[in-house]
Amino acid sequence: MSTIRFNALQETLHRTPVNVIEKGRRSENFGKNVFNDESMRQYMTKDAYKSVKSAIEVGTKIDRKIADQVASAMKDWALSKGATHYTHWFQPLTGSTAEKHDAFFEPIGNGRAMEQFEGAQLVQQEPDASSFPNGGIRNTFEARGYTAWDPTSPAFIFGTTLCIPTIFVAYTGEALDNKTPLLRALQAVDRAATNVCKYFDKNVNKVNASLGWEQEYFLIDSALAASRPDLTLTGRTLLGHSPAKGQQLDDHYFGSIPTRVLNYMRDLENESMLLGIPVKTRHNEVAPNQFELAPVYEEANLAVDHNSLLMDVMEKVAERHQFKVLFHEKPFAGINGSGKHNNWSLSTNTGVNLLGPGKTPMKNLQFLTFFINTIKAVNENEELLRAAIASASNDHRLGANEAPPAIISVFIGSQLSAVLDELEKVKSGKLSPEERTDLKLNVVGKIPDVLLDNTDRNRTSPFAFTGNKFEFRAVGSWANCAGAMTVLNTIVAKQLKEFKAEVDALVKKGLKKDSAIFNVLREYIKSSKKIRFEGNGYGEEWEKEAEKRGLSNNKTTPVALKAKISKKAIDLYEEMEVMSKVEVEARHEIELEEYILRIQIEGRVLGDIARNHIIPTAIRYQNTLIENVSGLKNIFGKDFKKHAKEQIDLIEKISKHIAGINSKTDKMIDERKKANKLHGQKAAEGYCNKVKPYFDEIRYHCDKLEMMVDDNLWPLVKYRELLFTK
Repeated sequence: MSTIRFNALQETLHRTPVNVIEKGRRSENFGKNVFNDESMRQYMTKDAYKSVKSAIEVGTKIDRKIADQVASAMKDWALSKGATHYTHWFQPLTGSTAEKHDAFFEPIGNGRAMEQFEGAQLVQQEPDASSFPNGGIRNTFEARGYTAWDPTSPAFIFGTTLCIPTIFVAYTGEALDNKTPLLRALQAVDRAATNVCKYFDKNVNKVNASLGWEQEYFLIDSALAASRPDLTLTGRTLLGHSPAKGQQLDDHYFGSIPTRVLNYMRDLENESMLLGIPVKTRHNEVAPNQFELAPVYEEANLAVDHNSLLMDVMEKVAERHQFKVLFHEKPFAGINGSGKHNNWSLSTNTGVNLLGPGKTPMKNLQFLTFFINTIKAVNENEELLRAAIASASNDHRLGANEAPPAIISVFIGSQLSAVLDELEKVKSGKLSPEERTDLKLNVVGKIPDVLLDNTDRNRTSPFAFTGNKFEFRAVGSWANCAGAMTVLNTIVAKQLKEFKAEVDALVKKGLKKDSAIFNVLREYIKSSKKIRFEGNGYGEEWEKEAEKRGLSNNKTTPVALKAKISKKAIDLYEEMEVMSKVEVEARHEIELEEYILRIQIEGRVLGDIARNHIIPTAIRYQNTLIENVSGLKNIFGKDFKKHAKEQIDLIEKISKHIAGINSKTDKMIDERKKANKLHGQKAAEGYCNKVKPYFDEIRYHCDKLEMMVDDNLWPLVKYRELLFTK
């Protein structure tokens, strides 16, 4: 065994597990480090409290005087918790979070100082924006950007820092973050859904989108992970032979959680409780050393913030337990990758889940309205929804017999399909009172009974109805949920807006409201039938069938991202006031650039490992074999070949694989140089179609050598060690 591997394994084997002592009930710790409603009531004046609540619930602005009061209350609360610094916590277009810490400490002269935090510092700050991705919105030498407080997401303390969730915009006003478009999309769906809800309940004056994410991840011993340059620099293994045992026995899934991992999970959950992240579920996933945690659903903006925060917390807690967390969608070949299922629904201020059937025909008609409109929205915008989850890392996972395919389809189950088939038969035009009653009682009225024992789930569907919500299963583990949630809420808002316009037009023509609703829904069912699919999304038959239906199958990120800058997409975002054309095009440019850079980095790392680690090791072992053959020749003379046949054969095979690595690496580098001379879409396509294919070819030769070279010489920690060391 190589020195690097030996040292890494020794460090792992001699570790003492970290024991976590849980004190008190989890519920008692929930939100202790969050400036939540209870804390605001305790520390704020009545005027300040009312103003903040109004900003959260209605969107009213907070004036400067009140902002000073809020800041003072927030500072006092933070200091009582031991905070020394504050930061505007935001989500730039890097996919991660960002923060710049400032001390509360302020000198006041005469050798004295005090803790100070005013409204101006709370509401707005000016971090350096020059090094964040901007997609051409601004010049690099123009550094000014602004963070602005988002009162709908409560401030929290992490470590000794008060973190204030904010948006991040350019000096010229364009959004430079993930939160701003999401907030706009949530406002759009609130307006559109509330207007439609008034058909059924005049008391509805607000609709919130909810999100429950399911975070999958791998835990790898940090010493072992540190010995792998590919894991350290790219988040995934670029080479490595599959172990004899992987996930084929299905013994890890929902199995007993290893003690060391359970200690990590308990520590993580304790931190999450303090930060108000309502994590509830934990379990082993399918692949070895793969796990999942999931929270109770929350309002979508808060849920996105909590997921971004949780990913930061997971990495910090992992360091305490000598683990490295892998969020990459496909860190290991031959076993399942990781996703982040986004469970989405809409709920009213009256406490009704609009995607949960009620106990009356009228509530069921409301459910069908939002259910069918969501399906129609996906049908009309399936390429844009696919683009929302496109990335270099997620390309490895989609359609790999473990995750949904790149073809976007909707699964609703056979029983609800039967309900829609019945509604499709509704005759066009005015319905008689008897017909409306028959529809409500015999078709719509039966839905609660249908959903009590709903059809089995389809794990191959990227967008599935799961009883009282839709589950967008194609979102990647590494992704910020804001991207998918911005698109989904925008397209649903647009669809609901169109639905109301069509219903109102029919009512003006003399149709009763129910008749108008049934007529419009009937047409939506017919026009969106192509997006509904109940079968196996992994089969080749579905690819052929999807092509016949006119559905897209954008398998790679450069192809998928084109939908983001189509005229249709830009018109949609501008109409719904979610993003301007400049903001849309900037994001497209940033995502293309990120794709290029990630493939470029992987190519460089792979070339380095192959030539500086694998080939020298193979040659060293080959020299050992040559010495052995030479020795046999000295012993057996002319007959030595009879005794050294296997060694000579192995020497030849090693030479072929060394030559293969060298040849393919040279060609990969040549293609990379060509791609580097291109720009934008052409550069991304060059890296995707010309550079990336060599990765598997180089890996093939490296992995073959791994099974030939003496284990004592092999320089990299192997899969069997990474995946099965507790």
